[in-house]
Amino acid sequence: MRRTWLDPARPHRRTPAAALLCVVALTALAACGTSSSGSGGDADGSGGSGSSDPAAPLDPRAKVTLTIDCMPPAAKAAELKEWNEDVATFNKAYPNVRIVGRSTPGQCEEPARFTAMLKAKSQPDVFYTYFTDLQQVLDNDGAADISAYVNQKSVPALADIDPGVLGVLKKDGKLYGVPTSNYRMGLLINRKLFRRAGLDPDKPPTTWAEVRADAKAIAGLGNGVYGYGDYSAENTGGWHFTAALYGLGGDVVSADGTKAAFDSDLGRQVARNLHEMRWTDASMSKTQLLKWGDLQKQITADKLGMFLAAPDDIAYMVQQLGAEYENFGMGPIPGGRATLGGGNGYMIKKGSSPDKIKAAVAWLNLKTLSPGKGQFDWSRSKADGLPVGVPQPNFFLGATKTADDAARAAHATMPVANFKAYMDNPVPGKAEPPKAQEIYKVLDNVMSGVLTNKDADVDKLLSTAASQVDQVLANR
Repeated sequence: MRRTWLDPARPHRRTPAAALLCVVALTALAACGTSSSGSGGDADGSGGSGSSDPAAPLDPRAKVTLTIDCMPPAAKAAELKEWNEDVATFNKAYPNVRIVGRSTPGQCEEPARFTAMLKAKSQPDVFYTYFTDLQQVLDNDGAADISAYVNQKSVPALADIDPGVLGVLKKDGKLYGVPTSNYRMGLLINRKLFRRAGLDPDKPPTTWAEVRADAKAIAGLGNGVYGYGDYSAENTGGWHFTAALYGLGGDVVSADGTKAAFDSDLGRQVARNLHEMRWTDASMSKTQLLKWGDLQKQITADKLGMFLAAPDDIAYMVQQLGAEYENFGMGPIPGGRATLGGGNGYMIKKGSSPDKIKAAVAWLNLKTLSPGKGQFDWSRSKADGLPVGVPQPNFFLGATKTADDAARAAHATMPVANFKAYMDNPVPGKAEPPKAQEIYKVLDNVMSGVLTNKDADVDKLLSTAASQVDQVLANR
């Protein structure tokens, strides 16, 4: 699923990119358009002084120009400040690498523009992608195989990156990108409403039976307050149906990816549970056909008790909607068998010279993959007024994870104890299905059916959706 906020990766696009800006970080030189990604030479900004051995480090004498996606726009002053600081730090080690940052005023990736860019081969040298983009990129021959370039020397923390996260960026054993952030769905709660309803906000419900009971208690507060909310429009309904089904241990598609698998007892359990909460318990709002952004506004206004979400929703609600961090908490996804995970990263344009790839890996290592530096410099983030304490990105393991968690907590700008139930009960992540957006669009019909029609035929909704998804998968 596409989300927004700091790492857009859900299909809920609040602000489509209206224009593409081109900015050269820390220099007055600017030239919109992608730098050439030829085999080398000064003409394309890649000097020939480095070794062609992909395992060898980048020679500091190598002259390279890198165009890089997703530089923060001017409206995000703190993030842009940190970007420029990181460019300056990078240039101390590699003074001959010229970083050309590209920025969009909305989100980093707008799918229609992304697809057009791939087809036109006009992507930057280092381009931003969602985890679900790999096959599309490969189908368009868009990304370099960077397997030999990403090693323990170029990325010292490589061994501590969750292989489940790194594996999303691999195909047939080859690595085509590196992650910048990841998320795993959980249950977001309004702690204030839990307390008012006599519930313990430190113990969010972990089963759907508990969710239903707590939702009824919260809805009993009256005054337009509802216990549970869900989506059913713009592909977000299908996304949440998938998340709930994963939590119960179900699958959306068969293991070979050729058939729908949600027309099952578990699929019926998801749909019927929502139908009962909506129509029997009246613990869900009468206003339906909701999409991303609607539930966030409701819970911020203390009108909603809980919904499925990723942790970064909280940072969005505070920074964009004026909420208070202490009002929210997280628990694991109900069922706890698996949880839908996603995220984003960067790939490097196919055809890039060895020096260009090495420079890109060196930049990404500093900016996105080094504990205590770049995006993981929590002390700097706190000083710059950015949110610290949200348990993502969280793709490190072992001692690296322990140290990063401690640093994050030490500089937290929010009560990290509110995430304890979520953090102490990790649920295995599970990737989105193939052709996720098309499948989610179909499953929106199941969600809208049970949430807007008291007499909905769950069996028919699921069987019809399964037939449609079978057609989607047959056209792969």
